[in-house]
Amino acid sequence: MNLFAELRALVLELLEQMAAAGDLPEGLNFANVAVEPPRDPLHGDMATNAAMVLAKPAKMKPRDIADKLAAKLAEDARITTAEVAGPGFLNMRLDASLWQGIVKTALSDGTAYGRSSMGQGKKVNVEYVSANPTGPMHVGHTRGAVFGDALASLLDYVGYDVTREYYINDGGAQVDVLARSAYERYREANGLEPEIAEGLYPGDYLIPVGEALKEKYGDSLLDKPEAEWLADLRSFSTDAMMEMIRGDLAALGVVMDEFYSEKSLYGTGQIEAALERLENLGLIYEGVLEPPKGKLPEDWEEREQTLFKSTEYGDDVDRPVKKSDGAWTYFAPDIAYHFTKVERGFDMLIDVFGADHGGYVKRMKAAVAALSENKVPLDIKLIQLVKLYKNGEPFKMSKRAGTFVTLRDVVEQVGADVTRFHMLTRKNDAPLDFDFDKVLEQSKDNPVFYVQYAHARVCSVLRKATEAGIAHDDATLAAADLNALSHDAEMAVAKKLAEWPRLVEIAGRNNEPHRVAFYLYELASEFHSLWNRGNDDMSLRFLQDGDAATSQAKIALARAVAVVISAGLGILGVKPAEEMR
Repeated sequence: MNLFAELRALVLELLEQMAAAGDLPEGLNFANVAVEPPRDPLHGDMATNAAMVLAKPAKMKPRDIADKLAAKLAEDARITTAEVAGPGFLNMRLDASLWQGIVKTALSDGTAYGRSSMGQGKKVNVEYVSANPTGPMHVGHTRGAVFGDALASLLDYVGYDVTREYYINDGGAQVDVLARSAYERYREANGLEPEIAEGLYPGDYLIPVGEALKEKYGDSLLDKPEAEWLADLRSFSTDAMMEMIRGDLAALGVVMDEFYSEKSLYGTGQIEAALERLENLGLIYEGVLEPPKGKLPEDWEEREQTLFKSTEYGDDVDRPVKKSDGAWTYFAPDIAYHFTKVERGFDMLIDVFGADHGGYVKRMKAAVAALSENKVPLDIKLIQLVKLYKNGEPFKMSKRAGTFVTLRDVVEQVGADVTRFHMLTRKNDAPLDFDFDKVLEQSKDNPVFYVQYAHARVCSVLRKATEAGIAHDDATLAAADLNALSHDAEMAVAKKLAEWPRLVEIAGRNNEPHRVAFYLYELASEFHSLWNRGNDDMSLRFLQDGDAATSQAKIALARAVAVVISAGLGILGVKPAEEMR
């Protein structure tokens, strides 16, 4: 039940009636007509911009449209008042029974309350994390993993068929560096001093890999030249790192549907097939790029390369796909990889990249637009950096990782639930401060605690209801007489519950899971406010001595809050707390 959608449908119906009666021109486009919460709750329960957006195409004054629409809205039993404000904004107040009905619906639907069919079963591929398989995941990967996973859950919640995918970057030179680094740990396992030269990976996490290599090969590789062991160690080390990364993801509660290997694109004709498609579209040519703007890199030279006409799809410059020596650029396998997504039948693609990949956005969008002939949209979400603090000081690097703080460091310090929620308390493209002390603080200033505390308080109400012998299963509460819910503080909670279906659709439409975290904090705030007022006004307490019927009505409201918090936390991948310690 989306109350805002219902009221918008009513507004559109009445506008059609006005057009039929000659009060509006025929054939107006109502797509931009919205019904939403007013900016100031004192102005009403809902507001519509209908008169403002239709005035110009209708060649009428906004106020004239608003006055006639308001008169029609006031005739509907669900609307107690419809008032025109300013030049033509229209504010509505709704009958209390609608807000009470929201509570019943939340209890009847359970965590399905707010679920939407907006996605219409369309297939969407969400690619996230995709960290190089050269070591454990660091805190930057953590934020990307949480964001991508929550986004995938959100899209599933609003009706998409979602595939979670990890692209294994195992085709580049960094995997050779990994193999050489592992070889030094293999030498160490055989009693020799490792030579961790500059450029190799120094972390202790490769020590077990070296020991595993010794168990497999003994000392047989010690005297062999690199050419004889490099390929085997590439494969062995990559597999070991991916096992570690899967463990890191599992510690965070992230489970992928697909792991796609970059290496599988080489030597299989897939890169060639993708570029052939672009060539058949007239988008591949031999040419010379203009020198980059600003100071020229020392290694830049004017040379002919194989180029993709990405400027035809909004990019700033055309992009090389093959170097002058015939080797593929980094961009070529990425084109081929996204071509596989198009060919696998996805209707929409989402890539979650680190902020340092900002320069890759336009070229990747251009490639997908060309490969799909503009039929498959690609949205790229950039994840900004995370700054770590402890005791007010920057948190130092992990010895195990060698150069960075790992995902495991973070999860072991504060837990997966706290990590996940806090990573979503800022929009993905805004920097995030993560203070190990503050995220565990039990205060209103800590969003994860504040939301979990609201859920735990509801659970305490239910426990007390059990002790008092008051039936409080959802079916019983949904059938209760909710007329006892009439106080402004109770209505404020119910009105916030009514926003949930609208909120998740907006979040899903914009690929913004942080909106869910923000909403949960606002809902918790309304609930805590009601709870605190009950300290002074006994009529607002959830259990009313000697009055089981009134108690059930008030418990129903509390339980509906828990239902929505549980659903929202489920999208974020966080378990709701039943009690706080």
